[in-house]
Amino acid sequence: MCRLLGYATSGRNLSLQDVLGTRLAEQYRQQSMIHNDGWGCALVTEPTVTRHFSDGGARTPETATRLYKSTVAARFDQIYQLVSRQGARGGIYHLRLASSGLPLIIENQQPFFCDGLSFMHNGDISSEQTGLNIVTNHDFPVDRTILAETGGRSDSAIYFALILERVRMGCTLAESVSQAVALLRKTYPLSSYNCMLQSENELVILRACARKEVSPRVIELYESYGMERFAHDYRVIRYRKLNTGGVVAASSGFDQPAEYGWTELPNDHMIVASNRTGEFRLRTL
Repeated sequence: MCRLLGYATSGRNLSLQDVLGTRLAEQYRQQSMIHNDGWGCALVTEPTVTRHFSDGGARTPETATRLYKSTVAARFDQIYQLVSRQGARGGIYHLRLASSGLPLIIENQQPFFCDGLSFMHNGDISSEQTGLNIVTNHDFPVDRTILAETGGRSDSAIYFALILERVRMGCTLAESVSQAVALLRKTYPLSSYNCMLQSENELVILRACARKEVSPRVIELYESYGMERFAHDYRVIRYRKLNTGGVVAASSGFDQPAEYGWTELPNDHMIVASNRTGEFRLRTL
């Protein structure tokens, strides 16, 4: 189980610290005291050089993409402070807490990136009856070639591969996520499918989890770090409109007061946001 954060601006390059403020950005980072199995982020930015400029190599792109992943906890990684100050018109940040015995290797660190899309997931896709993770289910209908292209070896990589397959069929990002969840729920109905999917133009944020209760293991873990006040809404995602246009959304785990505009995203709903204009809307799964 992991902590997710993503934002889309009105086309301006804003850093994580710009979006959250220094205090909350550091609060988000400190969750890696618990979610200490590495971290990662993917940023899409307005380039600082002329687009399509020929400088001897490939022409400069319309959008600059930055991807960083580490098996070091964010609170111990000095790169985090540098990256959190990097401006981007869209960004997603992931703090990992490995589950189901999935190995702590760079291949399983998120966000995954393929076909210009970055993806991260908070959940454990396992059978209620056997406790076995989907990675052991070799009969599950996922395109193994696309799965290999994600670079991952986890349940989250399978989730991403299902989305990619539908994007390649011509579905929108939101519809691709919706169809992937529908397929996964046929076999794993009680798993959490909270996720964020980002392209050069769009950010999709989904809250989708069948369970309402938080597992005793999570509560005990948070209590052991003195963070029990954040355990009761472990699977909740909240969002806030940015003053300059756009939206930021995040898993629980740091201060998200309603008086500052934070609103709970209803379960089985998603936010679809443009990182070009900052416009966003809610839709059902």
